[in-house]
Amino acid sequence: MKNSKKDRIFQKEINKKFSFDKEVASVFDDMIERSIPYYRDNIELISNLLSIRKNCNDICDIGCSTGNLLVYLAKMKEFKNKRLFGIDNSSYMLDLARCKAKAYGLDIEFIESDILDFEFRFDAVILNYILQFIRPPKRESLLKNIFDSLNSNAILVLSEKLVCENKYLDKKLIDVYHNFKQKQGYSNTEISKKREALENILIPYTQDENIALLKQAGFKYVEVVFRWANFATFIAIKE
Repeated sequence: MKNSKKDRIFQKEINKKFSFDKEVASVFDDMIERSIPYYRDNIELISNLLSIRKNCNDICDIGCSTGNLLVYLAKMKEFKNKRLFGIDNSSYMLDLARCKAKAYGLDIEFIESDILDFEFRFDAVILNYILQFIRPPKRESLLKNIFDSLNSNAILVLSEKLVCENKYLDKKLIDVYHNFKQKQGYSNTEISKKREALENILIPYTQDENIALLKQAGFKYVEVVFRWANFATFIAIKE
């Protein structure tokens, strides 16, 4: 179930920083699919990665937004007997997520909470383009909290927007990404306004910095399993 409302937020003047408020929630499904390259393919990839651990019964999507990933999992026979949880601090996002689950008759538990204060107790955790919105000083403690809560052989899947250490390459990959967004129907003005609204709100790390964070939290095995320009998905395994 997808929101039918089209993302036109940045066609008008914006006098505030980006936030996951009611207006963003109302167009989020359109926004995310037109803003994240291979968004649906990445959801399918994540579902395959979750099968690495055989006794993966309790799965949590941290920052679940409108519940797309969890709805996808809940509709698959492989996850029929799994317990699925979604955590988000936006009541507007969760209202839409619960409506989707209800419409499909799916058993998913959605929890409104600040993820920095949450006590995690799951077999697998997903952070799908969420860590980049956490203030940098808080990221290490969040990942350490998640690591400490997981059982042996548990997994964490992390998807993030990236920056490159090489400034020339970073600029080129940003251009590639802007071309992608233009092909999705966004104007140069919309792209520029959104980037301005996200400044100091979305703070990406390099690929190596994300790997280092995961290893510092305690994960011994970390691999990049997908990358497109300045977007990547990592899997981290707790030994």
